[in-house]
Amino acid sequence: MSLGAHLQELRKKHEHLSERVEQAQRSPGMDELAIRDLKKQKLRLKEEISRLDG
Repeated sequence: MSLGAHLQELRKKHEHLSERVEQAQRSPGMDELAIRDLKKQKLRLKEEISRLDG
């Protein structure tokens, strides 16, 4: 897989996590720990994207 394709896939995953976080925050009774975990995953992806995109 080329670097460009890998970055595109990471960005897609990041966007998907963003949508999941937004949905979870709108859902009453959603576990705050689950939301925090999603946000951590999203941050890790963002950091990897930044590192690779340099």
